[in-house]
Amino acid sequence: MDFGVIHSIYTVVVFVSFLGIIVWAYSKKQKARFDEAANLVFADEQTPPQESQTPAGSKQA
Repeated sequence: MDFGVIHSIYTVVVFVSFLGIIVWAYSKKQKARFDEAANLVFADEQTPPQESQTPAGSKQA
């Protein structure tokens, strides 16, 4: 096999993989999952806040 043939096969494989990722990302089955992930930034934290935080360098009594 010539280097040109190997390079051509590699290019086709990468292009087909790219098209597969595009189809997967824009499929309607993934929309709900991606919408949920996009809204995670706005979700409230589930852990309760710390009772008290002391500034750095101060002593606790």
